[in-house]
Parts: sequence; structure tokens; C-alpha cells
Amino acid sequence: TGWMGEKTGKILTEFLQFYEDQYGVALFNSMRHEIEGTGLPQAQLLWRKVPLDERIIFSGNLFQYQEDSKKWRNRFSLVPHNYGLVLYDNKVAYERQVPPRAVINSAGYKILTSVDQYLELIGNSLPGTTAKSGSAPILKCPTQFPLILWHPYARHYYFCMMTEAEQDKWQAVLQDCIRHCNNGIPEDSKVEGPAFTDAIRMYRQSKELYGTWEMLCGNEVQILSNLVMEELGPELKAELGPRLKGKPQERQRQWIQISDAVYRMVYEQAKARFEEVLSKVQQMRPAMQAVIRTDMDQIITSKEHLASKIRAFILPKAEVCVRNHVQPYIPSILEALMVPTSQGFTEVRDVFFKEVTDMNLNVINEGGIDKLGEYMEKLSRLAYHPLKMQSCYEKMESLRLDGLQQRFDVSSTSVFKQRAQIHMREQMHNAVYTFETLLHQELGKGPTKEELCKSIQRVLERVLKKYDYDSSSVRKRFFREALLQVSIPFLLKKLAPTCKSELPRFQELIFEDFAKFILVENTYEEVVLQTVMKDILQAVKEAAVQRKHNLYRDSMVMHNSDPNLHLLAEGAPIDWGEEYSNSGGGGSPSPSTPEAATLSEKRRRAKQVVSVVQDEEVGLPFEASPESPSPGSPDSVTEIQGLLAQGLRAESPPPASPLPNGAPAGETPQPEAAPEASSPPASPLQHLLPGKAVDLGPPKPSDQETGEQVSSPSSHPALHTTTEDSAGVQTEF
Repeated sequence: TGWMGEKTGKILTEFLQFYEDQYGVALFNSMRHEIEGTGLPQAQLLWRKVPLDERIIFSGNLFQYQEDSKKWRNRFSLVPHNYGLVLYDNKVAYERQVPPRAVINSAGYKILTSVDQYLELIGNSLPGTTAKSGSAPILKCPTQFPLILWHPYARHYYFCMMTEAEQDKWQAVLQDCIRHCNNGIPEDSKVEGPAFTDAIRMYRQSKELYGTWEMLCGNEVQILSNLVMEELGPELKAELGPRLKGKPQERQRQWIQISDAVYRMVYEQAKARFEEVLSKVQQMRPAMQAVIRTDMDQIITSKEHLASKIRAFILPKAEVCVRNHVQPYIPSILEALMVPTSQGFTEVRDVFFKEVTDMNLNVINEGGIDKLGEYMEKLSRLAYHPLKMQSCYEKMESLRLDGLQQRFDVSSTSVFKQRAQIHMREQMHNAVYTFETLLHQELGKGPTKEELCKSIQRVLERVLKKYDYDSSSVRKRFFREALLQVSIPFLLKKLAPTCKSELPRFQELIFEDFAKFILVENTYEEVVLQTVMKDILQAVKEAAVQRKHNLYRDSMVMHNSDPNLHLLAEGAPIDWGEEYSNSGGGGSPSPSTPEAATLSEKRRRAKQVVSVVQDEEVGLPFEASPESPSPGSPDSVTEIQGLLAQGLRAESPPPASPLPNGAPAGETPQPEAAPEASSPPASPLQHLLPGKAVDLGPPKPSDQETGEQVSSPSSHPALHTTTEDSAGVQTEF
């Protein structure tokens, strides 16, 4: 292990230098944006500020294969709010608060639904170990309905179900877990996040690796571990592969165990080193902020001078490249993205409409307002119901970039699929919350059953209009990000042979005092980005004019028709169970009744039980960083967001981030609190390209949705800004 530790240390040292360099740039961009940023178009839907208090997303039984005993065992499993899959021996063990068998963080995993698929991947992972046909495979499944969680470096998990319907259900649930855990860097970090994802991108580009990276999954330490393993893996295979003994299946089994053990070792080393560097840059931050505040204008002038010189050098080459190799393909990439995405957002609208309409029928047919609390509690969790949302998510599965994928070095479309799915979930959540808020206001008028029915219908129609407008803005933003994510790495790779070697000569244009905040490489990338930006904005604008995909034109202005709506949302969160489940006639809450007290007590106890699952045995091996991840996809357009629509802010509720393979997660108490040493700070990483911190300077009017109102950052509260507590649980090895 000596050479592995040494090699890991070398990779981490090199990466962390990139991180320190990017930290100053991200800090400057963030402070500049605060002063100049105009925000996003005014959203019509509200964002829920206080996360739902519901802890359990899903629970049920499945069979798990125990590698030590080589037997299949029934497991009671549940998915709490942080999307770490928790496995118990049985339901009684859970109810008695016995520590769980395992908590699985699924970041970076893939779900396989057949043993053959799995055996093929295993055979490919270690050359020369494909078992002969007829010999016993590494895994036999007692039913025809397996679900296997496969990871390129970490241990694998084997489950099976009794029926195809059960398999489909658990596949939807586990896919949701993966989607959440992959997006492990919170988006409300405006400095550490862009610094980290840009550092990942710059590091990989320094190794001639451009394009999307599928393993940008999880929190910072997980991503860093994947980065090390990407380089270490082949050497490890070459070194240890020939020494493995036994039949092919035995060698495969040994290899999985070795890879997992190395991954855990790398994780621990990465965690310690990252926390060290994090603490260092955070100590430097106040001094850097003071310089930026004092010299903001001079830094901007210096950067613009540098950009103009780089532009003069690069523009002729870049424009030819864009014209010949990118522009002709933009419409077909856009069309390929728009079809499944628009179908998915239409399905979100339909599911929301159906759920509210069903609720309205139930209000008419049974208890009226007396049952409303129960219905509304269920509705409030709709966006986080893996099965009800599945019909929306699966629309993205048809996304294909055939031919284009190879041309533009897009390793996988999963990056785009997951990002669009996250947007769908956010829009559903916002629609539900806006509906709740408006309906709650109506209930203050004490409607009769008939009036209530009409009120629900009216509120639904208002919310659908708002949804149509917001979903158009969100999709246009997603299309612009995705087009940039496809084209920028391609352009950088094309231009590298003629431009890269010339960049160092521009260094002398940067005044020494500002060298922490202006990097030649970043400025060069921004110039490249600007060369293609106009074509991308134009293509999206033309798509909106066609109205084929229900996109609003940029000139369409929907003045906020509910000026008091955002004020309404400032009140205390609505607790439907407390207020309405046992209310008397006319909707007046009466939580003081004994039944209400009992209900409340039951709910409190249920929450306690679940929190015990997450609070036992803090800090065991592989404790996850306490920062809260945000669901998302690997590889992200991260800062392209910042540059794109001037501070595009992706809204994602942060699940706790458990750790890479199998142990659970801690979370920060409050987002405002300074991250502890063990918690990599939040970061707006998002999904698509590895990082993209590009500062385009003050936003140009042409880059905006022209007629749409823009909101100040304060009217855009981030969705789910707090995370609940969860802590380490011993995982099963």
C-alpha cells in the first residue's frame, strides 16, 4: 500500500493546488455578482423555505445477498429524507431501534436489472477473468427479478424481489436515491462549489481529458476519491491483477474487495487533505475579501484588459471553429434535448393536475374540510414520491444524441437526464407549495364544502398558469446550459493545440496584487464561451418562437399577478396535520382536542424513531461529510449557470450526504453556520460539466429574457435551506 498512498498523495497535492487557485477566482466572481447581479427572471411559483419535516420517503422489504454467508436474507429497508438506503434485519429491529445493518450512499452507483449485465461488467473490469460458460457465476439470483447496485470502484450490493412489479417499484426508489446522492454538493455555496468543480475540470483538462465526466458524483470527498481512482485504478489492475489466484469467479471476487478497500483508503486520505486545504483557504478568505472590496474596480479593469488581449489573439481561430464545427449542430442537439424534456415537464403538470383533482373529488365525496389536512399532507410530499414522479422522470430516458455524442465527446447522456429530472422535481415541489399557500389563504375565509371545491379549482388554475411560465424559463435555462456543456469542452479541445502554449505570455498583463483573482486560463475559457454564446441564445430564442414545445417567447411578460403571494410565503410553514386533520366545521383548527394531541404525539414519536436511525454511533468509518448534497447529476454546468443567466441559481433540496460506500452521513446544522472542518463546504456544483466558473462580466441585456421581470436575490429563497441532523451508522462490510 506504500506506493498507493504515495501516488494518492501526489494526485491530491496537484488537484488541491488547482483548488486553491480557483478559490480566489470564485470568491471574486461571487462578490462581483452580489454587486452587479440582476438575478433570474421573476419566478411565479413560490419556493418552500423550510424543508418538509417528513423523514421517511419509502419503506418495504427486499432480499439482500450476504457475501460472507453466501445466502439471501430478507431485509426491512427504508429511505429517509437524506436518501441513504437503510437496511435492517427486520421491521422489529427497526421498531426496537436496533442499529441498522447498513446505510448505503448510492452516489456514483448504477442500477442493473439482470445478472447477465452484471457478469459482463465484472468480466470487463478485470481482463482475463471471464468465467467459462457453464461454470458457476460469481452470483446466482433465486428469482428472475434482481436489482444490483454496481460501482466502478466501491463494493456492490445485490438485491432481489419476488415480482416484476416489486422490481419496478424498488428500481424507481433506488434511482431516486442515486439522483439525490449524485448531486452531493449543495448549490447555495457560491464560492467553494464553483472553486471545486472548476478545479476538477482544470485538473482533468491538464491530463488531456475534456468533455463530461460521469463520476462527478456525490460530495467533494467522494468526487475527489473518484478522481484519484480514475488514475490509480489502471495501475492497481496492472500491479495486482496477475497476482490474483483461483478460478475466474474467485479472482473477480478478490478484485472487487481489493478495489473497495483501496477506495476507502483513498477516501480517508482525500477527506483529511481536503479538510486541511479548506481550512487554509477559509482562513485566507477575510484578507482576500478586504482586497476585493477595496480594489473591485481596478480588478475588473485589469481583467477586462487581459480579456481584450486574449480575445484579439483567440477570436479568429475560435470563430472559424464555432462556424465549422459547432453552429451547424446546435439545432439538432437542441431538438434532441427539447423533445423528452418538454414531455417530462408536461407530465409533471398532468400529475399535479390529477393529484389535486382527485383530492378535490375526495373532498366532495367524503369528509370535506375534516379530511383536508390528511390529503394536503400527502400532496405536500408529491415531488418526493418516487413512484408518482416516475412517469415524469422516465420521459427523459428516450434522450439520444446519436452521432453527436461521439463528435462532441459526451461520454453519456445521463448527465442531462438527471439534471432535467431534478428541475422537474423542483418545479413540482414549487407548484405544490404555491397551491398549499394559496389554498391556506382561501381557507381563512371559512368556505362551505361547495365553496371549498370551487376554491380548489380556482387555485389550481392559477398555479398551472404560473407553472407554465416558470417551467418555460427553467427549460430554456437548462437548454442553454446543456448546449454550453456540450460545446465548450469540444471547443477547448479543438483550440488547445494552437492556443494553449501561447497562454503563459499573457500572465505579465496581470498586476501581481490581483493574481489571486484573475487567472489567464479562466479568462481564456470565458472568451471561448462568449464566441459560442450568441448562437446558443439565438437557437433557444428561435425554438421559443415556434411554440412547438410550449416555450414562452422572451418578449412574453407575465407581470406578477399575485403581488402579495411572496409575502404570504413569509409566514410560518403550514402544518396541515395539526391545523386541519381534526378541525371542526368551517376550517377552524382545534389542535387542543385530545385526538389532535394524540395524533401530534404519534407524529412526534415516529419522527424520533427515524432520527434514531441516523443519530446512532456517530463518526464510524466512512462518515459522510456533514455538508448537504443537492440532488443532481454527475458532471455539471455549474458555473456556466452563473455566467449564463447571470447567476442562475439551481434550487435543490439538500439531502444529507452519506458517504461513499456504505456509511452514512452527517449534515450541517444550518447553512449559515460555518462548515466544520469535517464538512466540505457547500458548493453549487451542479451536474453537467465538471465545473464552469466563468465570469462574463456585467450581464448584457441580450442575455436575458428581455421582457421578464427580474427579482432581487432576496425574493428568491433557496429551496430547502436547512437540513436535519443525521449521523454515522456502522455499515456492513
